[in-house]
Amino acid sequence: MADQGPIFSIRGLGTVEKLGKDGLTDLARQVEDAGFDMVWAGNDFLEAGGLVSLTVMLMATERLTVGSGVLEPVTIHAGQIAQYASALQTLSGGRFVLGLGAGSEVLFRRASIPFDRPVPRTREALAAIRALTRGEDLSRLTDAGGPWSPVARLEHPHEVPIYIGAMGPKMLELAGRRADGVLSLSLPPSYVFEVMKHVKTGADKAGRDMSEIDVVAGLWCGVSSEPDEARAMLRHHIAITSGALSTDALLASGLDPEEFAHVQSLVDADRLDDAIAAVTPSMMTLGVVGGPTEIVDQCGRLLESGVRHLSFGTPLARDKREAIQLLGSRVLPELRRAFG
Repeated sequence: MADQGPIFSIRGLGTVEKLGKDGLTDLARQVEDAGFDMVWAGNDFLEAGGLVSLTVMLMATERLTVGSGVLEPVTIHAGQIAQYASALQTLSGGRFVLGLGAGSEVLFRRASIPFDRPVPRTREALAAIRALTRGEDLSRLTDAGGPWSPVARLEHPHEVPIYIGAMGPKMLELAGRRADGVLSLSLPPSYVFEVMKHVKTGADKAGRDMSEIDVVAGLWCGVSSEPDEARAMLRHHIAITSGALSTDALLASGLDPEEFAHVQSLVDADRLDDAIAAVTPSMMTLGVVGGPTEIVDQCGRLLESGVRHLSFGTPLARDKREAIQLLGSRVLPELRRAFG
């Protein structure tokens, strides 16, 4: 990884439920034609079926790597995740990446599913999935949950890269110790350097080099040929998500949690327009936003500082096709020329 140029991926492309098979197929092909390296599909509990959507995207494309962002070993057993991962690797000819995470406490609460031991259970699932997809004997492992029987083997194992979806220090360190990559939201974009610090702590403990680990900077991106429209979209997105953001992450980035709490109080009072108007300039630094030239400048500063993988996600643009076209024709080529 140390010798290759920057990697560009996209998140929040859409789902089969919302776009239909043909609509999602067309978008995935546009992403591939636009020059992206990867696309990620979420799979949150009780929400859209990301496994189905990523399967459609794998079948629709020839070059794109497609990642699950993320599967969790709570509502899906680690053995089943290994089955899905091996089958998707076979289907795609090696273009699938398994994103693994702890899951959402908010979503689990809807079914009274306890949210306990998130880091240990993710560590155990990672060990089990890696062994299963390699065709190894899990009964010999002490860190893969279980106990597993010696005959607990996949019928058709196919090894797959495993990324951990992480935000907190302990999960990020786990990724540094054991994963092939880490998928983390960088809010604001500069938070990726805090992410890298914790990943490096884990890597150092395991005697690994950071060049072995793909650290994905998940960015909120608002892009449009009308920059004010892009800023309006990001402002709206910040308003409706302000209460869900990590206080520790905000403080680490020099942002004021009280500003976000105030905006959330307006949302809770059903005063969305007032909440949007209350989003301050400092809050707008949570994402990269503007026209293509502005996006190039903002992303260029990250790449110049050592980031190697940028993942563009929600809100993108009112018209996803326009966002994909602008990023593919006017942003990615410029960044590749400068940092490739």
